Amino acid sequence: MSQELRQRISRELGNLPKRKAVAGATDNAFFGRLRQWAKLAGQGRLQNLRDRARAAKEQVMNDHSRYLGQFTRAVQERGGQVHFAATAAEAVAHVLAIARQHNARLVVKSKSMVSEEIHLNPALEAAGIEVVETDLGEYIVQLRGEAPAHIVGPAIHLTRHDVADLFADRLGEPITTTDPEALTAVARRVLREKFLAADVGITGANFGIAETGTVVLVTNEGNGRMVTSVPRVMITLIGLEKLVPSWADLDAFIELLPRSASGHDITAYVSAITGPRRPGEIGGPEELHVVVLDAGRKRLLNSPYQDALRCIRCGACLNACPVFRQVGGGHGYGSVYSGPIGVVITPLLQGLEQAGELLDACSLCGACAEACPMQIPLPHLIREQRAERVQARLVPFWERMLFRLWAWTWSAPGRYRCSLWLLRLLARPWSRNGYLTWLPGPLAAWGGGRDFPAPAASSLRERWADLEREVE
Repeated sequence: MSQELRQRISRELGNLPKRKAVAGATDNAFFGRLRQWAKLAGQGRLQNLRDRARAAKEQVMNDHSRYLGQFTRAVQERGGQVHFAATAAEAVAHVLAIARQHNARLVVKSKSMVSEEIHLNPALEAAGIEVVETDLGEYIVQLRGEAPAHIVGPAIHLTRHDVADLFADRLGEPITTTDPEALTAVARRVLREKFLAADVGITGANFGIAETGTVVLVTNEGNGRMVTSVPRVMITLIGLEKLVPSWADLDAFIELLPRSASGHDITAYVSAITGPRRPGEIGGPEELHVVVLDAGRKRLLNSPYQDALRCIRCGACLNACPVFRQVGGGHGYGSVYSGPIGVVITPLLQGLEQAGELLDACSLCGACAEACPMQIPLPHLIREQRAERVQARLVPFWERMLFRLWAWTWSAPGRYRCSLWLLRLLARPWSRNGYLTWLPGPLAAWGGGRDFPAPAASSLRERWADLEREVE
């Protein structure tokens, strides 16, 4: 790991209140998912839903050009406009061009991880456009000048006391309570004025339905519907992997996503936007623009890593990951996408040279694969990228030599037994109460936060031979 990543993780490990808040929030979501999945399994529906959702995603990915073309035509036939962005910079340029065309001064946004990925907010602000996040968690972290700490729950690392202090400081309100409902009412009062004054609304998309060009938003707050109905212009940012073939395929995702993300039967709002406002309709945008982002996704199609594109951003893998919990959420990763899916997809999108070190932020325990509703083999994808990183010589020389030496030593019985004897001999001076008190070189940092058992006095093979003699 780079010194920067080590320092970031060390800082997060030392923030005990933050770690406690993240652990409590992820526990709630983790056990909620287990309860919901148990209900579906009891009805004999869980695996069927997972298989249907997986099949729908694979159907699109195996013939992506066809479905993207179908989606594009459907949006255009219903009065919308589609813009393709090969890179994050192109996506930002499209949004800025639309905003400038309408002389936008205020933009309201609903939750969008793609907008975080392309760093849209700083670009809009640099152009003199005020940007306001309207998802409550996103609004809170925006006021704090932070990135989201979780794919689903941006502010899970904060307590209600933190939010009360923040609102008192940044909103100039005399906050005298830490009651969540009262704090939400404060945010609602401030944001309502922003909705009414906004020139442009920007959203992400949970799904894009190819057959009708429909953008589907799955939310637990009414802000998504305000963003898509009040401003005259609506811009949707969607990764090209978010397409599903038809409405018939959508129900499996709608059942799996909320249950996996937060442990609820369904989210409070499922919004479907098909084109701009039609004659006679009183709500909805006058213009609808859909920006389809590639930014490395197309490169994964028909590759060994295509499975990663099945992700529906439910965050279940984050809630199950012991590393994510221990580093106090996503800020320790230093990337937009954190947790197991972030460890997989960030190097795939940005390259191993730039983001490959994130692959070390995983214990390969397998909890993420078990939790993933889309059955993405996350540990396998991590191992494959680690192997590529070694082959590309992107890991330190000493590490490569150490593992080659280990492989050579343990590839022959005689060398294996000799190494165990030597290890016991060398470790004896630093063994106390069954644990090592010192580790050499790079192992010292690894053992700093772990209890490292001392080598046993005899190996399993030796103990087994003793047992055989006793039986005889």
